Amino acid sequence: MKIGIIGAGNIGGNLTRRLTALGHEVSVANSRGPQTLTELAKETGATAVTVGEAARGAEIVVVTVPVKAVPDLPSGVLDGAADGFVVIDTGNYYPQQRDGRIAEIEDGLTESRWAERQLGHPVIKAFNGTYAQDILDRPRPAGAPDRVALPVAGDDEAAKRKVRDLIDELGFDTVDAGGLDDSWRQQPGTPVYGLREGVEGVTKALSEASPERTPDFTA
Repeated sequence: MKIGIIGAGNIGGNLTRRLTALGHEVSVANSRGPQTLTELAKETGATAVTVGEAARGAEIVVVTVPVKAVPDLPSGVLDGAADGFVVIDTGNYYPQQRDGRIAEIEDGLTESRWAERQLGHPVIKAFNGTYAQDILDRPRPAGAPDRVALPVAGDDEAAKRKVRDLIDELGFDTVDAGGLDDSWRQQPGTPVYGLREGVEGVTKALSEASPERTPDFTA
């Protein structure tokens, strides 16, 4: 597939490494410009582009930038993507450490629903509770007893299936975490956030989540 990645931090960089290794055509962008991604492009074979170019022709677009930066993405950032393209949101709201107070999220809107509204396109929430290094170190073949499962939330079942299939290809199981309004179950501070367990453990952790934000993740 042709995949665009907006954000070349730890998650974006390691997804670039793994997806290119699997044979996907990856365009990667960051806020500082393609000239700062020369080494990553050389290492992986990905194409370094501007943020405005990352989605062009892409079947999947991964948005992996700080939550506070989502509204600052260029107008029309998703223009030119392939018909039926899917957006993956990996973001987490860290009000104290990074993002400042976002009233809608503090008032109960899920983080990815907020991001969806900023982007003007449906999103699938995935990779938000994943350790970046695990993307490189923990892939396992299907059926392996130590295969880690990742929760995936979203409203479009076909889009969610496309993302889950991609995650399976990356070497991880998935658990359907419900619609985007249920995605509080995998936000920071919940039992599944950062959990390295299989399908059973992830399913249990999702069921034990509370919609109340913990103090560490409240402005």
